[in-house]
Amino acid sequence: MSKTTQLDQKSKQVTYSISDLSKEFDITTRSIRFYEDQGLLTPTRKGQTRIYNQRDRVRLKLILRGKRLGFSLAETGRLFELYDADKSSAKQLATMMDIIAHKKADLKQQLDDIKAVLIELDDLEKNCLKTLTTLESTH
Repeated sequence: MSKTTQLDQKSKQVTYSISDLSKEFDITTRSIRFYEDQGLLTPTRKGQTRIYNQRDRVRLKLILRGKRLGFSLAETGRLFELYDADKSSAKQLATMMDIIAHKKADLKQQLDDIKAVLIELDDLEKNCLKTLTTLESTH
């Protein structure tokens, strides 16, 4: 992967362009701008150019992982807000733990539902094969 990362002279921090992140995560630049519009990413700007730092890159990775796991952007944003507000607050951490527990329960239920559907599909497939074999043997 050929990233055109730049080293910011003031902070000695690796930065990324929108096209760097787009290529790395295989998403459109439009998607990245949408996440920015939703307040989930906060790049700095040099004129019209967006400059993303390591924090933005990690957040983008978490947003995409959260989407795959069924988190809404609002849920992801809420987790970011809680984490950013006060990492040492018992109330913030308890709220995060509550959100996580609910999401885990939802995912476990989805997993159970998927397992049940797979069993049903296996049974249907067996019945189809049995019927097909019977039809072929009568012809």
